[in-house]
Amino acid sequence: MAKQKESSGVHVKINPQVKIQNIVVSADLHANIDLFSLSKNIKEVDYEPEQFPGAIFRIKEPKAVIILFKNGKLICTGSNTTKNIKIVLERATKVISKYVITN
Repeated sequence: MAKQKESSGVHVKINPQVKIQNIVVSADLHANIDLFSLSKNIKEVDYEPEQFPGAIFRIKEPKAVIILFKNGKLICTGSNTTKNIKIVLERATKVISKYVITN
């Protein structure tokens, strides 16, 4: 993956060191969520609808943040491996599933 760069007759070898620091995942739970009740009962969830329409669910281990919307769509960020993303989403959906709005 090294690339040679010519500049004034000098050859410089460029070899970037790549490190994945953050993976962003979007998902749809296909269910409406009661964000108000979720935030009142789960201390890791912050929901200020006057400020932002999504609830912020902070997962401590593995570390990640989920932004969850009433329509069940979510964004998960802050993890650096797909393995950790899967663990975070499994744990979060178990908690969130208790707050699905049924008609």
